[in-house]
Amino acid sequence: MSQVELFVIEYMLHGDRKTFIIRTSEMNNAHAWQWASCDAGIAPIPKPGRAPLRRMTRPMAERFGITEVQWRPGTALIWEEAGDR
Repeated sequence: MSQVELFVIEYMLHGDRKTFIIRTSEMNNAHAWQWASCDAGIAPIPKPGRAPLRRMTRPMAERFGITEVQWRPGTALIWEEAGDR
């Protein structure tokens, strides 16, 4: 089983800064452009168990106003119990 991690994706949509967090097993620039397109409502969100959808590429996303897509790993949270203080 692959490890699932949190990633932060930031992008511009028609000049407005957008940010969201996604949980996935892998991330790269192509995936970040795809997920930014999904978050912006341009590309459909893939459903598990169904045939893969056509990916939204950077040139296609830029035609719809998405620019400056950046991603980074999310920071790990360390949860403390209330009694540990």
